[in-house]
Amino acid sequence: MKTRTEKDSLGRMQVPDDAYWGCQTARALANFPISGLRHDPKFVDAFVMIKKAAARANGEAGAIAPDQADAIAQACDEILGGELRDQFVVDVFQMGAGTSFHMNVNEVLANRANEILGGAKGAYDRVHPNNHVNFGQSTNDAFPTAIRLAILLCLRDVLHAPLRGFEQSLREKGREFDDVLKSARTHLQDAVPIRLGQEFAAYAEAVRQGHLSLAVSSRSCGSLGIGGSAAGTGLNTAQGYRERVIELLRGYSGLASLRPSLDMREAMQSQRPVADVSAALRNVALEIGRIANDLRLLSSGPTTGLGEIALPAVAPGSSIMPGKVNPSMLEMLNMVCFQVVGCDTVVAQAVAAGQLELNVMMPVMAYNVLFAIRILASALDRARALCIDGIAADSDRCRRYAEGSMGLATALNPAIGYSSAAKVAHEALASGTTIPAIVREMKILPEDRLRRVLDPRAMTEPGIPGEEE
Repeated sequence: MKTRTEKDSLGRMQVPDDAYWGCQTARALANFPISGLRHDPKFVDAFVMIKKAAARANGEAGAIAPDQADAIAQACDEILGGELRDQFVVDVFQMGAGTSFHMNVNEVLANRANEILGGAKGAYDRVHPNNHVNFGQSTNDAFPTAIRLAILLCLRDVLHAPLRGFEQSLREKGREFDDVLKSARTHLQDAVPIRLGQEFAAYAEAVRQGHLSLAVSSRSCGSLGIGGSAAGTGLNTAQGYRERVIELLRGYSGLASLRPSLDMREAMQSQRPVADVSAALRNVALEIGRIANDLRLLSSGPTTGLGEIALPAVAPGSSIMPGKVNPSMLEMLNMVCFQVVGCDTVVAQAVAAGQLELNVMMPVMAYNVLFAIRILASALDRARALCIDGIAADSDRCRRYAEGSMGLATALNPAIGYSSAAKVAHEALASGTTIPAIVREMKILPEDRLRRVLDPRAMTEPGIPGEEE
C-alpha cells in the first residue's frame, strides 16, 4: 500500500496515500481497534455542518482567509452531498471526549480543502486541520454540540414518521374493530366486557403520548454550547462568532429551535439533554414493548391460546413442527425495545460520569442514543407493514369470551349488590355455566331487566346498564 508521511506533536506516522484522514486519525486506528463500530451518518452530518458554519463565521470575521473559508465550506458541502463518507473511520470506543473523531473530521476537511486550493493531501500548506478547520473550536464544545444537533436531525428525519405511522395503524385497527365485543382481563383474569377497538385505540394513544414526551424532551437539545471553546471560556473565538455559527446552523439544518446555551460551562459539564432524550426513548420502548406483548398474548394459539386476533404469517415458525407460525415481527419488536432500554442504561451511566468542566464519555452517549433511534424506527416500520396492518379479529371467539366472562357479574352490583353478585359469579364458575343462566335459575331479576343489565355492549361505555332512560 502506498503511504505518505505525516507528523503531529508526538512524531511521524505513515498514512495511506489515498486517505483523506491524517496522522491523528492513524493513531486512533492503531490505538482503538475495539469494535469496528462507526458513528451514525447523522452525527457526521452534524459535525460537518458545525465545521461549515465555523468556517463561514471565521471567514467573515477575518480569523481565516476567505479562500480557506470557501474551500472548507466546499469540502463540507461535498461530504453532506454524500462524498468521502468512508473517510470517517474512528471506532466508537475511542479517546475520551471524542478528540480522535473530531480530529478525523478536521483532517478530512483540511485535506480536501487543500486539494480544492491546488495543494496535496498531507501537506496542509494551504489549510491546516487545527489552525484553520478547527479555528476557535475545541472538542469540548464541538462534540457536545454535534451530539445535540445529530439527535434533533435523527429524531426529525428518522424516527418521527415511523412513530406516527405506527400510531396511525393502531388507531385504524381501533376503528376497524370497534364493533368486536370481547372480555377485558385484569390480573390475566376475566374482567368486564370491552371492545377490541377500544384496546387498539388505547394502544394508539399510548404511542402518541410517548411521541409527545419525546418531542418535549428533545427541546433541551436545541441549547448549544458551540463557541465555548475550551472549558466553556470562549478562548480564541472571534467577536460574534458564537451567534453567527448558530444562525448558520439553523439555516443548514432547518432546525429553528437552535439557540446559544445560557451558560457555556454548563453546556460542557452537563449532558442532561442527551439523558432527557435517551430516557424518553426508553419510555417509548417500554410502551411499545408492552403493546407487542399484549398482541402476542391476544394472538396466542391458534387453538390452545386466546386466539382473539390473528397475525399475518411472515415465515415458518419451527424447524421441527410443521405448520407452526409465530408472532415473529412482534418478537423482533420486543428485542429492539429491550436494546433501546439497554442503550439508555449506557447513556445514563455516561452522563453521570462527567467530571468538573467536561464529560469525556460523549462518544458512547452519541453512539447509543442515535443507535436506539435508528433501530426503533426500522423496527416500527417493519412491524407496522408486516404485522399491525394485517391483524384480523376473530369476532365470534371474542364474543364467546365476553358472554361467558365472570366479569359480567360486575354489572349486577347496582341491581342486586356486590355480595349477591359475587355469589352468582362463584356459582356460575362452580357449575360451569354462565352468569345469565344462574341469575335466571335463582330468579333474581325479571328477564327484560336481566337483558338490559347484562347487555355486554352497554358495559363498554360509561353508565349503569339496565337503568331506564
